[in-house]
Amino acid sequence: MLGLYGLGVLGAILTAFLLKSNIETQERSLLVMELPPYRIPTMYNLVILIKNAIVSFVRGAGKIIFSISIVLWLLASFGKESFSNGWHLEAHIPLEESFIGNIGKGIEPVVAPLGYDWKIGIALITSFAAREVFVGTLATIYSIEESEQENPMSIKEKLLLQKHDKTGQPVFTKATGLSLLIFYVFALQCMSTIAAIKRETNGWKWALSSFAYMGVLAYASAWVVYRMFV
Repeated sequence: MLGLYGLGVLGAILTAFLLKSNIETQERSLLVMELPPYRIPTMYNLVILIKNAIVSFVRGAGKIIFSISIVLWLLASFGKESFSNGWHLEAHIPLEESFIGNIGKGIEPVVAPLGYDWKIGIALITSFAAREVFVGTLATIYSIEESEQENPMSIKEKLLLQKHDKTGQPVFTKATGLSLLIFYVFALQCMSTIAAIKRETNGWKWALSSFAYMGVLAYASAWVVYRMFV
């Protein structure tokens, strides 16, 4: 985790030098920040800070994860066949033939060079609302396939059993895992951050440019890492 954080800082510094060398500005921007005196934290303060962080996460990201999980469940439970002759709620529709399956299959060629399958591709899209949604998305999609089993497997067991449809090779390998980590180091997968950039710059130019630049950087970096360890 420390290495990923350092990689993100390095990427930010290099990007800053790149922008400084190619973009001319008429104004000089100076940052002045008053730092408080540093003291050894007390256990009481640590408990309060941790409690506030947990409550904030549950109230904020928890609502997003819950809402998106419901939408994913609906899209993964129904498909075109569900509306062919009225509602067939009792009929089992294969995940690949559901609405979410069709969407995933459509974007799979884009994410396949990174070692991802269509299910990971769906998780990448939903995580645009919040990065924490990625894990919840995979858990929801994999749970749909095994909802009728008496002894459902854990999410870890399901990930280890995933195979690529065409090659039959495991999906979640060391190369895929590292590729995902690097992708999220650089990708601007955060709707609220884009909205903040738009608000601070008073326009969509820098918000969309940042999203595009960081998306290309994330994709290229993830591809390089995947090819190095595959």
